[in-house]
Amino acid sequence: MSDLSSKKAPAVTESLGGSATLGTEVKPSTKPVLIWATIGGALLAFQLYVWLKWMTGPNFERVLPGPSDPPMYMKTILTIWTAVICIGLPISLYYFIVKPWRQERRITLDGMLLVSMGLMFFQDPLLNYFNTWSTYNTWMWNRGSWVQDIPGWQSYGEPGAMMAEPVLMNAPGYSFGVLLCTILGCWVMRKAKTRWPSISTLGLIGIVVVWAFFFDLVIEGLFLMPMGLFTYPGAIQSLSINAGTYYQWPLYEGLMWGGVQAGLCCLRFFTDDRGRSFAERGLDRVRGGVVKQQIIRFLAIFAAVSAIFFTFYNLPAQFFAMQAEPWPEDLLERSYFTMNICGDGTDRICPDPSIPMHRNGSGYINTEGQLVMPEGVEIPKTVPFEKGN
Repeated sequence: MSDLSSKKAPAVTESLGGSATLGTEVKPSTKPVLIWATIGGALLAFQLYVWLKWMTGPNFERVLPGPSDPPMYMKTILTIWTAVICIGLPISLYYFIVKPWRQERRITLDGMLLVSMGLMFFQDPLLNYFNTWSTYNTWMWNRGSWVQDIPGWQSYGEPGAMMAEPVLMNAPGYSFGVLLCTILGCWVMRKAKTRWPSISTLGLIGIVVVWAFFFDLVIEGLFLMPMGLFTYPGAIQSLSINAGTYYQWPLYEGLMWGGVQAGLCCLRFFTDDRGRSFAERGLDRVRGGVVKQQIIRFLAIFAAVSAIFFTFYNLPAQFFAMQAEPWPEDLLERSYFTMNICGDGTDRICPDPSIPMHRNGSGYINTEGQLVMPEGVEIPKTVPFEKGN
């Protein structure tokens, strides 16, 4: 009888990070989930710090709408839409978090995305970091925003006159609203895959980008903006639909948000056989209990969601902010869109390429066309060159 033990096959060790070699133990490589989770933890700590500083400081003050009164249709639609959004939040929390937990004792990817997208709301006003080219309707309830408490913020603002976030609509809107759009986008990708089975990954991404562009055109350009939720007064009019109106919609807004939505759809659509996204790779190798793993998983997903928004929207938005054009008269005559930072009733001209950009603590051009320096600050003097003998 032959010795079976001498013919025993060498062990094979599986590694998610590389290939396995017969007879060789492969140690796990770098765990992507820990890298993403570290970034997510830092981002979350930063956001909580800024929000706490805002809510306990002088900038937690409402930006008033001014003397103009929005038309009744605008106030009616905004009120109804805000109520619908607020009612939808607890429903979405139950459907995407509570119900799956009761049934499976786990939080699904959609549940993680719901919370992550709600926290993504922090980045909403960052498109105005260097120059104000987008505004919200201050008739809606607000407490200003946290922008003036973000380190390095450049655009002008002070308590009662700054970027004003309608939190009752935007906070829940970003959570389940963006998630529902992402689910719809994944449905589009599945339909495309069924229609064209051999379509490449790049082709699927291209389809969802195009879908997201036109979806954003309808939702923002043809609904949210005409009903008066927000505006892009500094949009490049030659690249805008309804140019010259308060609801002009720049085409590049659709491309930027299309990129964000496509990124979120890919995060949810391209998962492994356990339904995990690319940010969760290596979670099985994380030691610790279920609670620790779920916290790491959430932070990783939150980091990926935040990175998508920042990369595809807020970075390119800074370029377009530098190219901002004069604000339309159709908007300037409506005080509820100027956020008290400029125009009639203030001593500041609204952002215009013919004048220096408004910055915190710098001089500015008043409505009389004069340079106004902050109290106690003088215009820098010209130092004469040192001349040779």
